[in-house]
Amino acid sequence: MIGHRPEKRDTAPAPLRPLPAQPAGVPWPADDWPVGELPTGASGVELARLLDATFAEPQPATTVQTNALLIVHRGRLVAERYAPGIGREDAQPSWSMAKSMLHAAVGVLVRDGTLDVRAPAPVPEWQAAGDPRAAITLDALLHMTSGLRFREDYVDEQVSDVIQMLFRQGAEDMAAFAASFPLEHAPDTAFNYSSGTSNIVSGIVARAVGAGRTARPGDAYRAFLRRALFDRIGMRSADPRFDRAGNWIASSFCFCTARDFARFGLFCLRDGVWAGERILPEGWVAYGRTPAPVQPADEEYGYGAHWWLLGDDLQTFFADGYLGQLLFLVPPLDLIVVRLGATPVERSAHVFALARRIIDLFRDA
Repeated sequence: MIGHRPEKRDTAPAPLRPLPAQPAGVPWPADDWPVGELPTGASGVELARLLDATFAEPQPATTVQTNALLIVHRGRLVAERYAPGIGREDAQPSWSMAKSMLHAAVGVLVRDGTLDVRAPAPVPEWQAAGDPRAAITLDALLHMTSGLRFREDYVDEQVSDVIQMLFRQGAEDMAAFAASFPLEHAPDTAFNYSSGTSNIVSGIVARAVGAGRTARPGDAYRAFLRRALFDRIGMRSADPRFDRAGNWIASSFCFCTARDFARFGLFCLRDGVWAGERILPEGWVAYGRTPAPVQPADEEYGYGAHWWLLGDDLQTFFADGYLGQLLFLVPPLDLIVVRLGATPVERSAHVFALARRIIDLFRDA
């Protein structure tokens, strides 16, 4: 999450609203999605007007460029719009929405007993005697409370650790690059949103699935993601990108169609169950949407475990990527909103306002 957000919201812990089950009689998406309609009445009219305005040419200067907007309500696709030149088969960048996919990949390994979030994180660079980083748990990494120094800046290359990691000296082995940073705070005492942290987690997953023991780095990791997650929920377009050491660059890169981003959202809104089969451990999605023990001090929204928290009374949680890639999940409304585009950080408030308006109109309906 980068930049200013409007309307600071309360993210104090509260009993979680239950996640909705797939409605009876609504099929799970296969090659295509079951289709529904927008609400009737005034809310439906306003939603249709809002969609038309969002994709009017030229697009509104407030939101700059929306490339795709999908709405799934009660398991049915009720709205799907694309900018000219972009279609439903076109894969689009995730940017940091990939972090929430990484949370799901970790969950598979937790369910298998391969990883334990409460245990010290198995990071080779931290195993020397007396290294204070050995106390960092996987739980702290997922909550972005590791205490590691890392500067998340996409503008000033001179101070940005994330630019150095993604495109400069850290690009060969991003997990090792991020793991080399020292502690700035004791673990679990400060929040620091960090793409480096996500790539440390990805390196843990890579080692757990044997990513370094194949002829081509990344092959084993890619195969794990396909068989354990993407193929099981039909995300055929999912295209994760890897560094030369075989680590999924899970901070930033998994290209998907808008429909497959929505598919991932449905999977999480259904508590990690797909077509009646449990893929994530029970309670794993709840863990992701429960406020972390230390919350952001300089952000407008709360944080869970590799998921952002809108802080509204609906307990909306969301994946957020650079330039306005957004996936909102609204449990009590059984609602998913996918917005993909190219909106500068300084105009991100307009994109959030659009999503909030859509959510409110479904609430009104």
